[in-house]
Amino acid sequence: MPLAHFDGALAVVTGAGSGFGRAIALALAERGATVLAADIDLPSAERTVTLAKTLGPGGGAYEVDVADAAAMEAFAAEVRQAHRVPDIVVNNAGIAVSGPFLDHGVEDWNRILGVNLWGVIHGSRLFGKQMVERVNALPNKPDKPNFGGHIVNIASAAAFAPTRSLPAYCTTKAGVLMLSECLRAELASSRIGVTAVCPGFASTNIVKNGTFVGGDAAHRERVRARGEKAIRLRRYPAEKVAERVVDAIVKNKAVVPVNFEGHLLHALSRISPASTRLLARIPVQ
Repeated sequence: MPLAHFDGALAVVTGAGSGFGRAIALALAERGATVLAADIDLPSAERTVTLAKTLGPGGGAYEVDVADAAAMEAFAAEVRQAHRVPDIVVNNAGIAVSGPFLDHGVEDWNRILGVNLWGVIHGSRLFGKQMVERVNALPNKPDKPNFGGHIVNIASAAAFAPTRSLPAYCTTKAGVLMLSECLRAELASSRIGVTAVCPGFASTNIVKNGTFVGGDAAHRERVRARGEKAIRLRRYPAEKVAERVVDAIVKNKAVVPVNFEGHLLHALSRISPASTRLLARIPVQ
C-alpha cells in the first residue's frame, strides 16, 4: 500500500496523546492525512502533532474529555468550522478498571462507561452525522459514488470473552463492538464505513494508568505490576495495531481482531463459547 494513500484526508483521533492513539495518528499522517489529535492531556496531544508534522501535513491538537457530552459537541463543531467534515474518525480513548465486580463502585462504572462507551457514542454520533450530511449535500453520481468517510472504534479482544477480573472493561468493549456493527449497517447506504478493531495485549500505558479495585493496596499494586510485566513480555507494539487500523480503513473491514490472543478469543467466542466461559473463571492473584 502506498504511503500517500490518504493524501488530502482529514482525520480525527481521540486519545491521541499516547499508545494506540498516537501510533494511529502517526500512521495516518505518514500516509498523507492531516491529523487532529484530541486528548484529555493537551501537552501529549501537542507532542503527537509535532511528531506528525515530521511525517506528513501535521494538523492540530485539542484538549477534550470524550466522556463530556458538551465538550464533544463543542469539539465536533470546532472541527467542522475551523477545518471541515473529517474523512476518518478514530474513537480510541479508553481506560481500564480491574478487579471483582462486587468491588466496583458506582464512580468506577460511571468513569469507564463515560470514556470507553460514551466517548465512542459521542464521536460516532457527532462526526457520523456530519459525514451523512456531507454525502447528502453532494450531487448523486452513480458512475462515481461519493466516499462518505470511515469511523474506526477501538474495542478490544476483551469484547469477545468474559473474565472475572475485568467485568467493567469487558462490558464497555463488548458495547463498542456491538455499536460498531449496528452503525456499520445503518451508514452503509451513505458509503460510510465503520470498523471495530479488537487488539489483545499490546504495549500501551493502559495497565499503568488503570484503576484496580478489591483487596488491600499491596494486593492491587501486585496485580498492577504483574499486568505491566505481562505487557512488557508480550512486546506487541502499538504501531502494529496502527497498521491494522490503516488496513481496515482501506479495505473497509467490519471487525478486526489483532494479534494472537485477539484472533484466538474471537475464534473461541464463535466456535466454543463454553471455552471462553471456563477461561473467565481463572482468577488473577
